[in-house]
Amino acid sequence: MKKNFAEKSKNGTFLGMLALMSATSFLFNSCDQQNDKKKSEKTISTVHPVAKIVPQIDNEEVPSDKRVIYLTFDDGPNQGTENLLRILNKRNVCATAFLVGQHAYGSKKQKDGLELLKNDPLVELANHSYTHAHNKYTDFYRNPEAVVRDFDIAKDSLRLTDKIARTPGRNIWRLNNITATDLKSSALAANSLQKAGYKVIGWDLEWKPTNNMALKGNHQTMLKKVDSIFFNDLEKTSRHLVFLTHDQYLTDADSIDELDLFIEKLQKTNRFVFRKISAYPKINEILN
Repeated sequence: MKKNFAEKSKNGTFLGMLALMSATSFLFNSCDQQNDKKKSEKTISTVHPVAKIVPQIDNEEVPSDKRVIYLTFDDGPNQGTENLLRILNKRNVCATAFLVGQHAYGSKKQKDGLELLKNDPLVELANHSYTHAHNKYTDFYRNPEAVVRDFDIAKDSLRLTDKIARTPGRNIWRLNNITATDLKSSALAANSLQKAGYKVIGWDLEWKPTNNMALKGNHQTMLKKVDSIFFNDLEKTSRHLVFLTHDQYLTDADSIDELDLFIEKLQKTNRFVFRKISAYPKINEILN
């Protein structure tokens, strides 16, 4: 019988220190300290709470019995952005928001969403293009120079201080140590972004939507997928998993609850730490 993730860990691969005291856990989970709300609480507060200041832990080594999860959310600010922030603050867990420039100024609600994102210490902002390719991805990637220009406009309009980026509609990686392109027709544009100094990050696991733009499936299924990726070493970087979903999938009560439960269950295992994407291994190296 194939060993499950926990069994594998007990054999020395991962969970050799699962029984660590919670005090030890506190040292390594600065971005995801649990608050003292009742365990039975299922709803998200309608008042956006003040985030706690998150200690800088980007340069700390990850203990051998831990795995790192990078929560990332695309296409914001959008419907669901405020709900996302409420979840992150409820669980005191950090994340990265990959923003679309046009979305940031599309409406008063989106402008307000951008301000909330900017002012939340649990969240860092990254570049997801200015136009999101107008959702015409094939045409967009045919013109590498226009792709770089689009990201430059987003960087300037959003006043982003780093050049961490994610390509719209494509799972592309361009770091010094990782080169991956899901569709070869996008490779030249991806190479151009790298030459322009962009550190392009894709993802290892995506929580996809239903036809009604709600989160598809449930948190139990996603937890199993997390275990499977780590068990089979399917991450781009061993022991580091980049998780993706989108703000706009968080507009119904069920989706909000499922994401909240997903994060809560990950925290309770004492197996994971959460980091912002700027802490991803080797992401800050100078690009070749």
